[in-house]
Amino acid sequence: MSKIRTVLGFDMETDIGSWTSFYDGFRIGTPKILEILDRRGITATFFFTADAAKHNPDLVKTVKNAGHEIGCHTLFHETIGDPLFEIPGMIPVLPEEVEHRIELATSIVEEIAGVHPTSFRCPRLWGSTQVVNALERLNYKADASYPMYFYREQLVPYHPSKDDWTKKGDLKLVEIPNFADLSMESKDQYGRDMDQWPLWRTESADAVMKHVEGYSKFCASKNVEPFLCFYAHPWEFAKMPEGLIHSGEGAVLPDPFIIKNCGEYSAREFERLIELLQNSGYEFFQAGQITID
Repeated sequence: MSKIRTVLGFDMETDIGSWTSFYDGFRIGTPKILEILDRRGITATFFFTADAAKHNPDLVKTVKNAGHEIGCHTLFHETIGDPLFEIPGMIPVLPEEVEHRIELATSIVEEIAGVHPTSFRCPRLWGSTQVVNALERLNYKADASYPMYFYREQLVPYHPSKDDWTKKGDLKLVEIPNFADLSMESKDQYGRDMDQWPLWRTESADAVMKHVEGYSKFCASKNVEPFLCFYAHPWEFAKMPEGLIHSGEGAVLPDPFIIKNCGEYSAREFERLIELLQNSGYEFFQAGQITID
C-alpha cells in the first residue's frame, strides 16, 4: 500500500483560540500531545507565537528535543492576512507591517528554540499574497495557511504565485492546504463545516475518517492523490473553563463547540484518529519536510 502524506500542525497560542490571555491549557496539553506522538512514533510541526515562546521557553525546548519541528505563528496571534469573515476586534495589520512582524516573531522564536523556524502558519488560516512574499524573502520553506474550505481550489501542496497566493506560481515556498471535505455539501456561507477542525473532539475520530474517505473519493475523481493537513491546539487537550472568561476590562463567551470535550476525550480521540490514519496508509511528515515533485 502506498503511503499518503499527512501533516499534523499544532498552533501554540494562548488558550481557547487566543480568546484568553493565559497559558494554563497550553502547559497541560503540550506534554499530552508529545506523549501521543511518541506512542504513535511520529513527528509534527509546532507553530509558536513569539509570545507563547517567551512565556514557555522550557516547553519550546522540550518540543524541539523530542524531534519535532519548531514553526512560527506570528507575534501575538494577530491577523496578518486577508480576513475571511468578520470577527469583532480582529482587524488585520497594515500590509507594510506584515514582513517586519514575521521577521521579529521569527527572530524571537529562533532565539528561544535555538533553531531557525522555516515553517509558518497564519492565525485562523487567514493568509495573503503579502504574507507568502514576505515568507519567501525571509527564506521560509513552507506556509501551512491555505484554508481549503474557503478557496476550494488547491488540493495538494503547491508553489504559490507572487501575485495571488491562492494560485500556483514560481515562488520557492511550499503552500500547504489544510484538509477540508470538499465532497460534502456545505451549509455554511463560508464553508467552515467542511473544515475538519475540531470534529475529532466535538464528534469522534470515526466521524473524521468518514470525511477523509469522502475527500479521498473526491480527489480520485480529480486524479489527485489525497493530501491531509490537520491543525489542533494544546489547550484542546486540557479541560477548559466554561461560561464567561473575564480579562482586563471585559469578558468573552466562546461558542460551545470551541471548548466542547476538551481534555481526556479530545486526547483519546485524537490518538485514535492518528491510529486510524496510519492503518489506512497515511504517513506523517513535518511541514518543512513537504516537497513538490
